[in-house]
Amino acid sequence: MFTGIVEGTGRVVGVEDRPGGRVLKIDTRDLGKGLSLGGSLSIDGCCTTAIRLDEDTFTCELMEITLEKTNLGDLMIGGLVNLERPMRLGNELGGHLVQGHVDGVGEITQVQELESSHIAVIRIPKDLVKYVVATGSVAINGVSMTVADISSDLVSIGIIPHTWEVTNFSSFRVGTRVNIEVDLIGKYIEKLLPDIWHERVSSFPL
Repeated sequence: MFTGIVEGTGRVVGVEDRPGGRVLKIDTRDLGKGLSLGGSLSIDGCCTTAIRLDEDTFTCELMEITLEKTNLGDLMIGGLVNLERPMRLGNELGGHLVQGHVDGVGEITQVQELESSHIAVIRIPKDLVKYVVATGSVAINGVSMTVADISSDLVSIGIIPHTWEVTNFSSFRVGTRVNIEVDLIGKYIEKLLPDIWHERVSSFPL
């Protein structure tokens, strides 16, 4: 479990495509401290498992489904990725509950530079639209963001200077593909509501 408060960025230093998947090697620098073999690290919002740890690098394997549902298959040597270590119980929850289970890939349609910030507009998959609400939370490349506006399948987010500087948002261009994880709570509510409704209707006297 993560919070969407990205701790910094890393560089892709190794990509090995294999039948049905690929192996990624990330230069994590100081962010690799405290990680253990078999432990987790969020890479652009995708929870991955360490298969090898060196002094400054983290190596993980990606399955077919991960490559299909995320943008990690787009990564090339030198690419910049957002990194977050798993949250610890008792630590501050500064963002929102993020599983690191990417729901789909969106596409940047506009990046607008304001006087002291940026606005990014992202087209998200249509099946995720129902989970996104204005002023609600959504994880973009693993970063907990507040939805400034949503119109049809276009989601607008405001990016403060700090977030622009410490994440890979500064590399956003029209056409950039980004990982989307919608708010976990909304998905659980959707799943539970039919059962709750059925129980209430069943309890009504005929």
